[in-house]
Amino acid sequence: MSAKNDHLSKISLRELSLHNGQDKDRIWVAYQNKVYDVTASRLWKNGKHYEHWAGQDLTAELADAPHGMGVFDRFECIGILE
Repeated sequence: MSAKNDHLSKISLRELSLHNGQDKDRIWVAYQNKVYDVTASRLWKNGKHYEHWAGQDLTAELADAPHGMGVFDRFECIGILE
């Protein structure tokens, strides 16, 4: 892990799954081992964005997305997926 990520919390898959837009106030997704808070995005309302669901690691699913990983620059990286 790089020095710029040293301050980030480790987040388990179980904890990530609880932030799916249904169970908790915050909506999280993971991409390339980083967890992002997408709560403020109108595109993730209720934890769903097109056919993608929040609360999980979307790395494999986003290989076919019409956008690059730069889309995550809009969101706060809140942790590292463990």
